Amino acid sequence: MLLFSTAMLQAQTVVEPDSTGVAKSNDSLVVKQTVKRDTLKPFKRYKAEGVSAVVGEYVILDSDIDKAYVEMQSQGMSIEDITRCQLMGKLMEDKLYAHQAKQDSILVPDAEINGMIEQQLQYMISELGSEEKVAEYYRKDNIASLRKDLFEANKSIKLASLMQQKVIEKVEVTPEEVRTFFFSIPEDERPVFGAEIEIAQLVIDPEVTKKAIDEVIDKLNAMRADVLDNGSSFSTKAVLYSKDPGSASKGGLYTGVTRDSPWAKEFKDQAFSLLEGEVSEPFETEFGWHILYVEKIRGQEVDVRHVLMFPEVSQKSIEAAQAEIEDLKTKVSSGETTFAEAARKFSDDKETRNNGGQLINPVNFDTKFDLTKMDPTLSAQVYNLKEGEVSEIFTDRDRTGKSSLKILTVTKKYEEHKADYAKDYERIKQLALREKQINVINKWQNEKIKDTYISINEDYQDCEFSGNWLKK
Repeated sequence: MLLFSTAMLQAQTVVEPDSTGVAKSNDSLVVKQTVKRDTLKPFKRYKAEGVSAVVGEYVILDSDIDKAYVEMQSQGMSIEDITRCQLMGKLMEDKLYAHQAKQDSILVPDAEINGMIEQQLQYMISELGSEEKVAEYYRKDNIASLRKDLFEANKSIKLASLMQQKVIEKVEVTPEEVRTFFFSIPEDERPVFGAEIEIAQLVIDPEVTKKAIDEVIDKLNAMRADVLDNGSSFSTKAVLYSKDPGSASKGGLYTGVTRDSPWAKEFKDQAFSLLEGEVSEPFETEFGWHILYVEKIRGQEVDVRHVLMFPEVSQKSIEAAQAEIEDLKTKVSSGETTFAEAARKFSDDKETRNNGGQLINPVNFDTKFDLTKMDPTLSAQVYNLKEGEVSEIFTDRDRTGKSSLKILTVTKKYEEHKADYAKDYERIKQLALREKQINVINKWQNEKIKDTYISINEDYQDCEFSGNWLKK
């Protein structure tokens, strides 16, 4: 997907450039008129593809900076306080990492990059409607040309990430360093940690009957027979019947599938077990039931089409699930059973039920959630709950579109407070580690700048970069 990844350990708030690395249509760059420029020195009028800097073998164009602003705004990020100098500094850091990664023979498998590209393309196609529109949007003659640019951009970003990881992989902090870090901060300047909560969930899925599954399999078998026996168009079947929003409009087509692609294992097994023109029998993945048609085999890559369908959930099953979760909520609220015990015995969520329904924060893999940074859907259900109180029953949909009934409880609340060395040791340790990592990165960066060819356009000579990029 076209998402920015924030710089891992940077003191300034800046972001990666557009992960496509290619120029978008002029319409998408309208935002440039509102971009805040550096106030220290007026910038000259930029050429469409003027070179802003060269770092090692990498070239940074003026349009790369413009695209970074566009991408930030498209992700809902504020650009008010981000200057061109800051973005230029971040772009140069990324290119220095990528350049040094090549010097250190850090390798990224092409298959991994191709998998990333496929995800990006499918997202763009779902947003714009077709491969042709995506190519036009990025001012490319065809999708193949866009793929080539995507490959180079993604490889550069991945190399930079791996190089940065290598620089800090052995950095650790001792308990004494943590203590020194914390007590060196004046008491009135110590960080304030926001309110946090720990949450548990209990999930009940409406039962999908064998009859409903058999009906879906029968429909898919009928489509398969019509294609094989009567020469019907598989593409048309996908347009008419597939429930996959990412491919239905283009006849179920996915191109460039590899064994390392981030697809369901069952999907890849079918894709690489068939010959061109063959159609699979119905098979199940976590997303639903499929039939798959192999359109083209190109070495280690295949182009496939598929039809995705879901078994219908009957009203009777929905009512039974509703009655079950209402009964469980009543028993928990009355104290007849604990929430954790009910979750362990009855929850249909495999990932949380063995832990009493306890949710894990996907950002830091901790059990605590910052109330100001939670998913809005989750936050709305628990924001006003007291510790131990159970939420109302609500319906949630997962990424496959499947509906589940849920109740939540707040197992622990932590009020907003100023950092306490004993209570917040682990969080303070992370802050101390981050500071040490930043210092290591800055030292590494300045050493590599000395040994790397760097040329910066005169328009950026007065920028105050965090590193000695101007070699003064």
